[in-house]
Amino acid sequence: MARMPELSQRRRMLVLAICCMSLLIVSLDTTALNVALPAMQRGLDASTAGLQWTIDAYTLVLASLLMLAGSTGDRIGRKRVFMAGLIVFTIGSALCSAAPDLEALIAFRMVQAVGGSMLNPVAMSIITNTFTDPRERARAIGVWGAVVGISMAAGPLVGGVLVDSVGWRSIFWVNLPVGLAALLLTLRYVPESRAPKARRPDPVGQVLVIALFGSLTYAIIEAPASGFSSVLPFAVVAVVALAGLLWYEPRRDEPLIDLRFFRSAPFSGATVIAISAFAGLGGFLFLSTLYLQNVRGLDALHAGLWMLPMAVPMFLCAPLAGRLVGSRGPRLPLVIAGIAMTVSGVLFAAFDAETSDVTLFLGYVLFGIGFGFVNAPITNTAVSGMPRAQAGVAAAVASTSRQLGQTLGVAVIGAVLASGVGASSYGEKFVPAAVPGWWILAGCGVAVLVLGAVTTGPWARRSAERTAERLESVEVREAAGVSA
Repeated sequence: MARMPELSQRRRMLVLAICCMSLLIVSLDTTALNVALPAMQRGLDASTAGLQWTIDAYTLVLASLLMLAGSTGDRIGRKRVFMAGLIVFTIGSALCSAAPDLEALIAFRMVQAVGGSMLNPVAMSIITNTFTDPRERARAIGVWGAVVGISMAAGPLVGGVLVDSVGWRSIFWVNLPVGLAALLLTLRYVPESRAPKARRPDPVGQVLVIALFGSLTYAIIEAPASGFSSVLPFAVVAVVALAGLLWYEPRRDEPLIDLRFFRSAPFSGATVIAISAFAGLGGFLFLSTLYLQNVRGLDALHAGLWMLPMAVPMFLCAPLAGRLVGSRGPRLPLVIAGIAMTVSGVLFAAFDAETSDVTLFLGYVLFGIGFGFVNAPITNTAVSGMPRAQAGVAAAVASTSRQLGQTLGVAVIGAVLASGVGASSYGEKFVPAAVPGWWILAGCGVAVLVLGAVTTGPWARRSAERTAERLESVEVREAAGVSA
């Protein structure tokens, strides 16, 4: 079956709600977990690197498998893959809640991520095929985006309440009833669908992506404790894997990553903007959580309340950014995002914003505004000018870039913090040790600002049109049986 049968309005809204349930548990799990990091550190006797791995083990696997999961759903059935993702994610959550030590928790987080990789991209495909009317589809995707905002706003509070009242393990318990309910509802109400022509698997490309992401992240996180010489082999593996991708992927008819996309300036810009913005988010949450609880001595609930000045602007600005993209294009929201994120980073880096309640509040608000404006234009910019048949693959690369960015943000900022603090407890060393990390986050904001301005102008649009023409001409020749 290539397409879904025509569904009633009520059935379509139910499918949307089921897909949003999967997004909610994945997003809420990530945001709530950040507030639990200090409690996990005490409970599992974890180092800064150990805390980094509890976040990055998840985002790393997610980034590595998103494109594979999306193409597998197109090939063997989206409902089937979505249900498998719900089962694996729920089992992974149960295992995380019972993890006896840090190593087991990191392993179980990777199990969670395997399931999570089958949820979001496949759910988006289900929504796209369920809502065939463009206006209805736009509203459905708007609801989907609002769920991310809700999870950002509610995650720190939910996490704070659970950690203080029950313990950090309870964060994973929330996923169990929601995952089970979503699974049963999917079985009953979501129809099966497949792509008319699914992309073939690219096992070599997939292995190279895993080797690149995994070895690079390991080298960054472990370098402060182990020394550069110890992680040099992993850095070499990362370089070799990158070279392998650049050599191998252009030689495949249906590559995992189509490098021709990067000839489009908007696509390349969106990819780097996504990495920069989500690196900023990952690093910002990591530093803020450790500062509020380990330095200021706040409990998890009050730390979650302090996150609201960041989370609420994210929630409020996201739909505004979407409307601006629709009416004026992606440049204005990207420029606003870049300026706000840069000023926030500079406040912390140059003026020690965390040492005063007023500047801490202002820094959080500015970052929330910046990140609220950046998310909507990323996918729009990535797919702008792409042939319709390639839009899904382009959006998948943008989603992978988001997860890769968050992985690198936690890895780099955590490594910088660990180098500055050393073996001692955080205490008075935290603020000066975090300064280089805040400068890196300010740099992420500058990258969003510059690329947002440069890759959304007339020259960039022309490069996207040329790229689309090349891709379409290749598709036409291949369809006619002529070698490209």
